[in-house]
Amino acid sequence: MELEVFIIQTLVKILVVLLIFSALAGFTTYLERKVLAFMQRRLGPMTVGPWGLLQVLADGIKLFTKEDIVPTNSIKPIFKIAPVILPATAFIAIAGVPLFPEFQAFGMTIQPIIVDSNIGVLYVLGIMAIGMFSPLLAGLSSGNKWSLLGGARTAIQLLSFEVVTGLSILAPVILIGSLNLIDINNYQIENGWLILTQPIAFVLFLIAGYAETNRTPFDLLEHESEIVSGYATEYSGMRWGLFFIGEYVNMFIVSFLTVLIFLGGFGEGTLIDGLCYLGKVLFFIFLFLWTRAAWPHIRPDQLMWLTWKVLMPLAVINVVITGLVVMF
Repeated sequence: MELEVFIIQTLVKILVVLLIFSALAGFTTYLERKVLAFMQRRLGPMTVGPWGLLQVLADGIKLFTKEDIVPTNSIKPIFKIAPVILPATAFIAIAGVPLFPEFQAFGMTIQPIIVDSNIGVLYVLGIMAIGMFSPLLAGLSSGNKWSLLGGARTAIQLLSFEVVTGLSILAPVILIGSLNLIDINNYQIENGWLILTQPIAFVLFLIAGYAETNRTPFDLLEHESEIVSGYATEYSGMRWGLFFIGEYVNMFIVSFLTVLIFLGGFGEGTLIDGLCYLGKVLFFIFLFLWTRAAWPHIRPDQLMWLTWKVLMPLAVINVVITGLVVMF
């Protein structure tokens, strides 16, 4: 009986996550256009529905009905499967993220996570890293030189920042002694937010999160002013839309992880803690949008200089200092 209840709970949570985050990915595009418009003294979407709220529905209809073009010179099987990889890995990764505090419903205890693993942080970051193959394969298979450049930039950017992400997380993990996200949350209840003891790791993780989600100022994979639309140049319709569903879901994952690891997570799981948890996550989503409006793009050589000469040495120094503090 317990096994049946567990299976039903898990299937319901999977369905809810798929539906909610697919919808949020679309609605976040509306919020992004509104935030950018406000900062640039424009109105943004206003025509379709009240305050332009139905613009998301209109965009969805357009994506589903737009002609699906597969270039003649492309490697067709890889070209078709590449857009599926990014959203698939994003939804698989979010299974390891506690999205809400534990609560009681229908006489049952509802756990806040689909996959509660002792290596939760490693699981989430590892699955997200696999998503790198989506723009890489898309760029290599498109038969387009601009797509090829976008695919090449995928390798140098995402591989570089994977190193920074791993090293930035290593210092908090040394302090806590666990990779489990629930353990990390509980540690901060007793010892305070980790941002207070690991501010460098927090900044490094946030910067790496921007790069791994391909957000400004690190959106080199589809830099319009240089390579048209990069790896996505030859894509149209829903295949194009899948890339951006994955991108926006990854934004939510990075926001959840940042709050869970550095800003106290969902605390003790009370209603107030849960609302504060959601508020902190939404703040980081807003920060993603704000940064796009405020920061210029950087060049590939600037990105590599920042990664290997600034961020990685800082991360290594932070890990060494944290290790010495724990030892002595």
